[in-house]
Amino acid sequence: MKDTITVGLLGLGTVGSGVVKIIEKHQKKLQHQIGCPVKVGKVLVRDLAKKRDVNFDEAQLTDRVEDIIENDDIDVVIEVMGGVEQTRQWLLTALKNKKHIVTANKDLMAVYGPELLKVAADNGCDLYYEASVAGGIPIIRTLVDGLSSDRITKMMGIVNGTTNFILTKMTKESASYDAVLKEAQDLGYAEADPTSDVEGLDAARKMAILARLGFSMSIDLDDVDVCGISNVTLEDIQYSHKLGYTMKLIGMAEETNGKVAVSVQPTLLPHNHPLASVNDEYNAVYVYGKAVGETMFYGPGAGQLPTATSIVSDLVTVLKNMRLGVSGKGYVFEQFEKNLKSPEEIRSKYFLRLQVKDQSGVLAQITSVFAEYKASLEKILQLPCKDRGEGLAELIIVTHHTNKKDYDTIVKQLQKLDVVDTVVSSYRVEGEEK
Repeated sequence: MKDTITVGLLGLGTVGSGVVKIIEKHQKKLQHQIGCPVKVGKVLVRDLAKKRDVNFDEAQLTDRVEDIIENDDIDVVIEVMGGVEQTRQWLLTALKNKKHIVTANKDLMAVYGPELLKVAADNGCDLYYEASVAGGIPIIRTLVDGLSSDRITKMMGIVNGTTNFILTKMTKESASYDAVLKEAQDLGYAEADPTSDVEGLDAARKMAILARLGFSMSIDLDDVDVCGISNVTLEDIQYSHKLGYTMKLIGMAEETNGKVAVSVQPTLLPHNHPLASVNDEYNAVYVYGKAVGETMFYGPGAGQLPTATSIVSDLVTVLKNMRLGVSGKGYVFEQFEKNLKSPEEIRSKYFLRLQVKDQSGVLAQITSVFAEYKASLEKILQLPCKDRGEGLAELIIVTHHTNKKDYDTIVKQLQKLDVVDTVVSSYRVEGEEK
């Protein structure tokens, strides 16, 4: 073991600065944990002249990545600058130069995680990525270590703080999607281009990572069925609330008889469901295990110090492995071949909102379509159609469990009925009311 462990940092933005602060402020604890000091040797930045809220000697800053990934004095590379293709090449080079990696890059790990982990193992290096999912919540460590003896059958959760902030505001303040999105951007919760968050792509990357770990199966980003919240209306939220539900953007990964389905979509939860009370920018992941039963992990999904804490925790693990001489030996390859559920095998309850002609016999025509596919109904709510004038009514239906293929067919059949003016919206319903 070296007298001092030297870290190279790729990026010095919000999270990178938080990593430096924790390493400096917690130096005594780190030394106690690993037996020697930890120092930041080199930091890659885009602008050497920019003023920063952490102090460095000029010699520590560089705009040449080679000064870190090809530097014999650097033991561990911490990557917090983002990006996919270029970053992949840099980390591959670092691994081949026998440098351990800690990253917070969910985009990179969702696409190239298996490749990078294999190269790390081949070179006797560690690669840890706890901060890539749910910020300060140790969910990856839980799946890899804490629940390693159990069989995970289902993971569902709120893994994107921006969309949870938006839906919370819409629910509590009866504000429109556009108004709350602008507020989220003004507060820094949403990017100027919020597409990745609001269309569910950010959450999909995280669910691909969790599914890969939870089910020991090679799940790719393209295997995730994704729908965002940009089409959610205030009326959808208010009508579902009348029926006892709270709307959240839920990532779902479920395994049944060796087959897996992974999705991200707006989902209605009973008000008493644990995830229904997770508000604002907070994240939570619900994990079902055959032995442990139901567990939930809750906390800040982003932010400088929560995310930096996860990164430094990974760093401590890397350094302990170095001391024990077991670096690069923790990676376990996927146990099972990819086996995805077909639409016939994906079952759920559904919320369906229709605008229909306000006349006798309409309900009978609609229910006959559901009956044709043996889909029974749990709740029906009929209300005046406020925004389309007289002659139309709002019809809200909640089904019992049915398979996705039949449900999609039912919706298409309803769109063809003369008595149906518009199929306004449709959402998955998860959880049982208690």
